[in-house]
Amino acid sequence: MTPGLAAALVLVPFAAAVLGLLAGRRLPGGPAVAAVGGTGIAVVLAALVAQPLLADSTRTWESSALLTPTGVIPITLGVRVDATSATVALMVVLVALAVQVYSIGYLRGDPRYSSFAALVSLFTAAMLTVVLSADLIVLYVGWEVMGVCSYFLIGHHWEERASSAAAVKAFLMTRLGDVGFLFGIFVLGAAAGSFRLTRVLAAAPTMASGTVLAGTLLLTLGVVAKAGQFPLHSWLPDAMAGPTPVSALIHAATMVAAGAYVVARLYPAFLAAPASLQVLGILAAISMLGAALAALAAEDLKRVLAYSTISQLGFMFVALAVGARTAAVGHLLSHAAFKALLFLGAGVVIHAVGSNLLSTMGGLRRGLPVTFAALGIGFAALAGLPPTSGFFSKDAIVGAVTDAATGATPTPVSTSVAVVLLSCTLLTVPVTAAYATRAWLLVFYGPGQAGRRLQEPGTVLLGPVVVLAAAALLLGFALVSYADLAPALGSALLSLALLLLGALASYLSWRRAPGRDPAVLLGPARQLVGRAFYTDDLYERTVVPVVLRLAARVVSWDSGVLGRGVSGAGRSARRLGGALRLTENGNPQFYVTGVLAGVLAITLGVVVLR
Repeated sequence: MTPGLAAALVLVPFAAAVLGLLAGRRLPGGPAVAAVGGTGIAVVLAALVAQPLLADSTRTWESSALLTPTGVIPITLGVRVDATSATVALMVVLVALAVQVYSIGYLRGDPRYSSFAALVSLFTAAMLTVVLSADLIVLYVGWEVMGVCSYFLIGHHWEERASSAAAVKAFLMTRLGDVGFLFGIFVLGAAAGSFRLTRVLAAAPTMASGTVLAGTLLLTLGVVAKAGQFPLHSWLPDAMAGPTPVSALIHAATMVAAGAYVVARLYPAFLAAPASLQVLGILAAISMLGAALAALAAEDLKRVLAYSTISQLGFMFVALAVGARTAAVGHLLSHAAFKALLFLGAGVVIHAVGSNLLSTMGGLRRGLPVTFAALGIGFAALAGLPPTSGFFSKDAIVGAVTDAATGATPTPVSTSVAVVLLSCTLLTVPVTAAYATRAWLLVFYGPGQAGRRLQEPGTVLLGPVVVLAAAALLLGFALVSYADLAPALGSALLSLALLLLGALASYLSWRRAPGRDPAVLLGPARQLVGRAFYTDDLYERTVVPVVLRLAARVVSWDSGVLGRGVSGAGRSARRLGGALRLTENGNPQFYVTGVLAGVLAITLGVVVLR
């Protein structure tokens, strides 16, 4: 029964998307009925799927059928559900439901709300396809549909140049990674003789070392792009030009989370190629620390949260690199709750103030007391302050990396790499606490704007924020029970000490003059960090000119060769048509003469050939 429910779980949001696109505005109650109703049904189905698997985490359900004969390796359509995939699927639909409800109020009056809600439903169905698919090719279909949906959702306000540019940038950068991802699937599938997930994973340890290394490295390219990790990370902060509900969905439950989930899903293949995990770990360490520093200098609240997403995904990949798959999945679930909370809460703040800039905020705790409390929980979870969920999930990772670096537990990566990962992890902890404290202080404390009157929004906007705040506060206890993520005492105390050090440094810097930006802690490096280490500038000076020159050559070849060929064929057809038109002049004598000439020619031909 579970495989059938899992298949229905994917199909329900897809049906809601189709219904919303075709008849959303004609439905009683409008497009929100299909969007919220479809996602609500998906939540119920996900809970029914997850319940028996969480009760017995050793069980796995799989059902598949031949989709189409390819002549070489068949493609199957089906689902594979275990405790991890069922839990992640439940997380996806819960966050999607919160986003759908929140969007009703956030996009009230928007003429494109119907298509927006339908695209969110399609996005949800695509992510569920990635989570539950039993075949790598079908998984890739969901992977690509997410990319297309992200393009349309980020560019929802396409009339604004920033939104359309961010949508194009996200689409192109993630597509670059997806080329590698697809070829990685081909390599592993060809080596295993099947694209079935179970067969690929079973065959991975017996594959030639070069084959599995090539396949997993190509997969890593797609994962790094999708998760916004260095060096394909710069699309993610720019994607903040899209509506806030989109940011919450992409950063919390779908898209970027898909990267970490796919590595966890294909973990046996990555374990068979430890070099791939070392590459992934190094890239994650750079992303983790670099993005945390960029968040400390960012002046836009949503960009602070975007950089924090890059950094938190780095934590997950570092955990996967050292062999702590359970800790990585636990942090993925925890991050989904508190990051969705932070983005939706930021949307309430931005809606009230009318600006994303931290410099325009301050003193909001009195006018927005519920939002103040909810975002306080969110920032505490982001920093990893007990007893929030972020404390349990983050410190499980710190403990795992510490054990790997000290040799207390076996690890797929070398000891030197594990030491580098531990160093970056421990440095990122206080920086994370510093930028979380900074954002909280600049938004809710200080003098604020004189004469500004604020009030909490309605239940439609505030309700999802409160529910997510409760989840971010309490989820950690469930994670400890389910995933055995209780951190070791030593690493937990060390992490907590570093956290308090970072938070205290940020607070003392702000306290010297309430309203002062704690980003001054960065000193002369503030401009460098504030420009995200000039990575975009580097791409503008290196990659962009090359691409533009190649594009110019393609255009030249298209117009000079293909264009001339097509134009020449058209002119030839026109001339031939003109010649044939001469025979259709409407003169009966011409037609009779032509017939007689033809008969004569045939007669002569017969005589000669005989």
